[in-house]
Amino acid sequence: MKNSLSFRSWFYFRMGWSTYFAFIFAAINTLTVTYYLAIERYPLLTAIFPNFIQYVLIVISIGIPLLIIIGYVHYKRTIAFKSEADVMVESNPYQRRNVVNNTLNIELSLLNLELILKLTKKETLSEEDLKSVTELYEKYLKFNKERKFSDDNDLKYLRENITNS
Repeated sequence: MKNSLSFRSWFYFRMGWSTYFAFIFAAINTLTVTYYLAIERYPLLTAIFPNFIQYVLIVISIGIPLLIIIGYVHYKRTIAFKSEADVMVESNPYQRRNVVNNTLNIELSLLNLELILKLTKKETLSEEDLKSVTELYEKYLKFNKERKFSDDNDLKYLRENITNS
């Protein structure tokens, strides 16, 4: 962790810059440039936007709702965000590990609940039940011993077991 202080600082700097400073600066710059270099020089546009303050208020009142709709469509109505999320999972071993671990936990929890329900109903566990639990245990034990953050075992598991579901 100590060695990564400079990289963490660089990451925080980029997030602060791109998320806050550059965004606000770009918005102010765009409004200023478009008004003083484009609108101010054309009488037709000057009639619609008589001064800079009115231009800013009109653009903000139209632009913010429009950008909210565009953002909503991006996340909820197109496959663009799903593709971005897929890339993040494929490229980030920690996120990939979390997805795989959660999937394994759910699968194991469902199996445990199934067995608990059988035992609660005073049913005995069949040889098939024991065999499936043993096979699953051995499969996940082997998988857990072989996987590392530096290899693609989690990604392979994702592709074989999760993305096709």
